[in-house]
Amino acid sequence: ERVRSRLGRTSPAPSAAWRALTGGLASDEAAELKARRASRGWGRFTRNFVVQASAADMTAVMLATLRQRLPAPAHLVFFQHDEVIVHTPEELAEEVTTAITDSVAEAARMLFGPACPVRFPLHIAPVDTYADAK
Repeated sequence: ERVRSRLGRTSPAPSAAWRALTGGLASDEAAELKARRASRGWGRFTRNFVVQASAADMTAVMLATLRQRLPAPAHLVFFQHDEVIVHTPEELAEEVTTAITDSVAEAARMLFGPACPVRFPLHIAPVDTYADAK
């Protein structure tokens, strides 16, 4: 079965080999065990897909809202996994910190609704050089 993220990203369909392995009657106990293991693996994959793809959806929304909120001349420099780097003059650091916090909150509301019970804690570290960011 294919599953979808919050914004509709669709998981890939199982392969023909997986369907052949899990779709018929097992010829012996070892084949049945292998088919069950493959089915459980696919179940883990689809559950994980929903979580990971929905996190990617939220990140895309957060980055889009952050771009709109950043005061000039602040700008996004880098994003990877769970890290966002914004280049900004020091005097705008507090405003940029607020923009990041507000963008995460807005993305969560947009994707998961205003009553979302999940917290998305942030560690925001204004630094003088990229090497100091942790």
